[in-house]
Amino acid sequence: MNEDYEIVSVEPTGPPKDMDGSDWHCYIIGQGKNKIRGYQQGSLKVVTQSVQEIVMRLNERRYGKRGRVHLDMSANSKKAKSK
Repeated sequence: MNEDYEIVSVEPTGPPKDMDGSDWHCYIIGQGKNKIRGYQQGSLKVVTQSVQEIVMRLNERRYGKRGRVHLDMSANSKKAKSK
């Protein structure tokens, strides 16, 4: 699947089953035909920011973390062991 994850919607809703409280939101994250539905309590702004972070992390996992350095210590390790 070549599509990134993206926010489809974040909407106010009642509390999920067996939960109490107010200010609940239902969010949907999509990737092509795949959908992830979740619930979070908080203001619309806070929940939206949280879902944006989730989407960012999901996409990072798809591509691997950027900015990481891959060290190949095999040649250096052999030299160190032979000394």
